[in-house]
Amino acid sequence: MKLVRYGAPGAEKPGLIDSEGTLRDLSGHVDDINGAMLGDASLDALRALDPASLPAVDGDPRMGACVTDFGKFLCIGLNYSDHAAETGAAIPEHPILFFKANSAIVGPNDDVVMPRGSTHTDWEVELGVVIGKEAKYVSKENALDYVAGYCVVNDVSERHFQTQLTGQWTKGKSCDTFGPTGPYLVTRDEVPDPQALAMRLDVNGERMQTGNTATMIFTVAEIIEHLSGLMTLHPGDVITTGTPPGVGMGIKPEPKYLKVGDVMELEIEGLGVQRQEVKMDA
Repeated sequence: MKLVRYGAPGAEKPGLIDSEGTLRDLSGHVDDINGAMLGDASLDALRALDPASLPAVDGDPRMGACVTDFGKFLCIGLNYSDHAAETGAAIPEHPILFFKANSAIVGPNDDVVMPRGSTHTDWEVELGVVIGKEAKYVSKENALDYVAGYCVVNDVSERHFQTQLTGQWTKGKSCDTFGPTGPYLVTRDEVPDPQALAMRLDVNGERMQTGNTATMIFTVAEIIEHLSGLMTLHPGDVITTGTPPGVGMGIKPEPKYLKVGDVMELEIEGLGVQRQEVKMDA
């Protein structure tokens, strides 16, 4: 299933996209797309519905982030071997973890607003993993059983804030609007192998990132095993799993960063497309 949240910010309704691409309203069956309804039993109940029996949604409404009310937004850094090579970084021995503030999360096509004084805002297409049931000390052999589904995330990053303001990467990762998420939460039964997904990101129509989740250093299952050994993962928690090469900071001989009016378009195979215009905070 492709689960979505649609409508004005703060007033989104749950929905699904049927096999014909029609948006259907789910509000008669669930309150929202959140941790409370991401367990296997709840998802199976939605699968049992006849999509044609659900009201079709008119027009082309805004899409919100495909999941809400999550407790944690966990991010893995330097997790693609070819991205580590472009930045000159050593291959990490364990997954590098940082957090992105929940207040950064926006819809997949909402504007990305650079914070005041930003000159080094960068793009990062990433595979997002949404947890469906409580995970503690999970082994990699059964880790994917704890996944509700997958989505596209743009891990927008202000590199000066990230590396020069003294402290953790979170400073450059958590600015408002720096976490476009969606458009869909694609349930795990429709993603048979999360390590075989093509990825791309364009800026103003120019291809910047081309990659595949096959080049992850740590697989989705290994990441879940590692994180669940450090903390309990709860339904609705989001893990974003790193980016392939082609980020602005890695461009030679001079890095290239976003400016007002730029348009990013990004896609992961089977998980949908995002599009954001870049603005500057007043």
